[in-house]
Amino acid sequence: MENLQEAAIYVGTYHKYNCGSIEGKWMNLSDYSDKEEFLEACGDLHSDEEDPEFMFQDWENIPEAFIGESWLSEKFFEVRDKMDEMDETKQEAFSAWLDYYSFDIAKKDIDDLVRDFQDQYFGEYDSEEDFAEECVRTMEDLSDFARSYFDYEAYARDLFMDGYDYVDGYVFYCR
Repeated sequence: MENLQEAAIYVGTYHKYNCGSIEGKWMNLSDYSDKEEFLEACGDLHSDEEDPEFMFQDWENIPEAFIGESWLSEKFFEVRDKMDEMDETKQEAFSAWLDYYSFDIAKKDIDDLVRDFQDQYFGEYDSEEDFAEECVRTMEDLSDFARSYFDYEAYARDLFMDGYDYVDGYVFYCR
């Protein structure tokens, strides 16, 4: 997922576009606390029109679930602010999780989404096999002798065929 703190939209209007102009401006969404404040700034930008119909001609660092040519989801600001509360690793893991599981983040409650993520996130690992080794290390009743015979590759294969997912270096378990 894109870095939502660096989200920007090129805002023009349909009237200007239909008159042959792409006049507008790149607007950084980090400058606005919510959609209402953003739309007010868009109105100020295009104050030469009586009732401007905004056209989002291009955008950066905004997931497709949040934006289209003529709309921006109010959820964008909620998700951006919630992600800002996470450390960088968790932000990246959360982004990977959202992209992989294709949640409709523009409609789902952000607190429920974060809670689901926290329940399903197991951490960052170099490989599926590294995660399997970590799982075996937590088995207190398994002797070092038995661990030396453990087939971590096969165990990892079985784990990731049975509900675990390895996405961009992060492990999730989607129940």
